[in-house]
Amino acid sequence: MSERNLRGSRLGTASLESESGVEPAERQQITYHCPNGHTVTVPMSMEADVPPLWECRCGAEALRADTDQPEKKVGRPTRTHWDMLLERRTIAELEVLLDERLALLRNRTVKRSA
Repeated sequence: MSERNLRGSRLGTASLESESGVEPAERQQITYHCPNGHTVTVPMSMEADVPPLWECRCGAEALRADTDQPEKKVGRPTRTHWDMLLERRTIAELEVLLDERLALLRNRTVKRSA
């Protein structure tokens, strides 16, 4: 791109669109109550799907004023490293591996530098 095209255009600072004839979408004020006593009011479009929970400024989940607490979704429990290990090996196999490793460590000669 040639430098001539950018010279004097104030690129990114001024919009060439006018706001005449533009009407903002209809809005509704949704109120949420936090368990810590905070009240959060969020403006949303009339067409928006309003969520029953909103994150409060304190980090807690605030409940919408005109709804009941939604049911918690049942999720899968987090798989830990131990769970994945037990999917591959039995306890007996792990004990054999541990004994082999301990024997290697015990039989290892320590080289000392002079």
